[in-house]
Amino acid sequence: MDSFTKEPFKGNPAGVCFPRQELSAEAMLKIAQEFGLSETAFVRETSAAGSYAIRYFSPRQEIPLCGHATLAAAKVLFSKTPQTEIHFLTHEQVDLAITRHGDDITMTFPVYDTVAATAPPALLVALGLPTVVNTAFSPKNKIVLLEIADDQQLAALRPDFAALLQSHTGINGVLVTASGSSPAYDYHYRYFWPWAGTNEDPVTGGVQTFLAKYWATRLHKPVMQAFQSSGRTGSMQVELQADKVLLTSQAIIVLEGQLVAFD
Repeated sequence: MDSFTKEPFKGNPAGVCFPRQELSAEAMLKIAQEFGLSETAFVRETSAAGSYAIRYFSPRQEIPLCGHATLAAAKVLFSKTPQTEIHFLTHEQVDLAITRHGDDITMTFPVYDTVAATAPPALLVALGLPTVVNTAFSPKNKIVLLEIADDQQLAALRPDFAALLQSHTGINGVLVTASGSSPAYDYHYRYFWPWAGTNEDPVTGGVQTFLAKYWATRLHKPVMQAFQSSGRTGSMQVELQADKVLLTSQAIIVLEGQLVAFD
């Protein structure tokens, strides 16, 4: 699956597995490592109609919440059934309501706060950032947020990932963001997470659990357009509603098959 895009080979690729039997965490991690994508989602029906259990694995570890793999799993289910609303229950028992509107899919995610923080100088050097506008931290996600002044500088970043990994401990990733310089997008962002997944996530929905509130507060806008300026690029609409954020975008099925090793 390619998520947060209308075009194949853009956005963020995710694996989606519908195992016929319950798999151990070890087995799911091995499958995620075999696929080698930033995340693979594992989906199983529950006893409640329209409700599914979902778990996410990077090639390194289980991930509590993943936006693009949720979008990918929803796209597959909506393509095979006439349903217009489904629910995913995560491993942490978070209920994610998902709705379909034509080709658009809207995901309802929780909202988490950030706190003021200071970035280690070595982290900024590894990212190639001489200065930042603001630094914050998402305790729930264990992600450092760095706001910089220029979205073109953001797109041009070429981090030293070996140095980045050594520059900080106890975090899952670093998100770098900038306000948009054109009317098309309110803010741009990139997400680097060699601590927990791949070097860079092409398009990340899960970070909107704190990034949407961060920018809504600064821009005084509850509805915004977000652009991830990775090599593959991707975009989504975000809408802040009190303690929830709605993410709307599209996804494309690019490959289907059968995993015979666990059949």
